[in-house]
Amino acid sequence: MKFASRLMTLLLVLLPLAACAASTSEPVEGRDYDLIADPGPFAPLAGRIEVVEMFGYTCPHCAHFEPMLEAWTAKLPRDVRFTAVPAAFGGYWDAYARAYYAAEQTGVLARSHADVFKALHEQHSLPMQNVSPQELATFHAAYGVEPQAYIDALRGEQVEARVKAAREFAMRTRVPGTPALIVNGKYLVKGNNFQELLRNADALIARERAAARP
Repeated sequence: MKFASRLMTLLLVLLPLAACAASTSEPVEGRDYDLIADPGPFAPLAGRIEVVEMFGYTCPHCAHFEPMLEAWTAKLPRDVRFTAVPAAFGGYWDAYARAYYAAEQTGVLARSHADVFKALHEQHSLPMQNVSPQELATFHAAYGVEPQAYIDALRGEQVEARVKAAREFAMRTRVPGTPALIVNGKYLVKGNNFQELLRNADALIARERAAARP
């Protein structure tokens, strides 16, 4: 009985240590990430570590991921730059990519972003497909944007250029779907669930930080 008791005590001590070691282990290619064949960040790094989320408003997985991602990005160190990039895969993907950048241009994105997910997946007040400029303008009017100003932004050259850049990034990095996390344009993060995805992103951020040290 004494031996069994000591064995149980030893296991209780070692199990947390093993879990800690597993959580801090070096990420493994093919399991925790894939290398991007044509690497390059979405925007110049300027001495920071870039994390891009490729997302789609109409993607239900992105909607479920959004609250967890928001909490994670709020705790990122100052040397990490997070950039959300809407997936411009064509059709309704492009329509909502334009909606994202038009909201950014009109200054309401921080307030409207999470609500677009809710409107699509919970309230069903925006259509998944064939959304019209007027429907998007009416939705964003609730945040103080004059409808015609929003439509002008939606159809403007600046938004079109942003969507083009998003499309080119998606094609170059060959993201298989959404949501996708990409670190420094080099690593496509993998994970069996959202928690694992963020944990592997943390590990790859740490790797890039260590590699940048003199």
